Amino acid sequence: MKKRLKEMEDEAAALLEMQAKVEKEMGSVQDPSASAAASQANREEVDSRSVFVGNVDYSCTPEEVQQHFQACGTINRITIRSDKYGQPKGYAYVEFLEPETVQEALLLNESELHGRQLKVTVKRTNLPGMKQFRARRPNPYMGFPPRGAPMPPYLFSPYGYGKVLRYRMPMRYSPYG
Repeated sequence: MKKRLKEMEDEAAALLEMQAKVEKEMGSVQDPSASAAASQANREEVDSRSVFVGNVDYSCTPEEVQQHFQACGTINRITIRSDKYGQPKGYAYVEFLEPETVQEALLLNESELHGRQLKVTVKRTNLPGMKQFRARRPNPYMGFPPRGAPMPPYLFSPYGYGKVLRYRMPMRYSPYG
């Protein structure tokens, strides 16, 4: 039994050694933070070669956008964003092969395609964990009541379609005493 256990341990050690050797040869030995940093660097490099195109007509195809921007340089990819129903959102991203062509593409800002004036800007890189916060409007029916005059009670019955309750402000100076 001990002999069999020793063989299994030796076999496991040999397998680990072979796996480490293969990973070293393939160059895939990376910790997750290094691969995330490499992915972020790659994303920034791609975004430096891309432009954002706003106000794109909803009937516009990627081929038509490519024809519009082909004078700037070689296009690698065109992405027209769409919603969950497949309808275009009205903007696109154009990725070029060379970063220098982005400056030429920016010259097409305010040009027309399908009768609409395009807005061409440099594509920005989204930073992970830096989600833009959009503040909500305060709801007057939730939270603490405002200071000052007292809030009247319900104008509508809280119990359904019953009788409407109305609040009558007390008179400060009553003529009756």
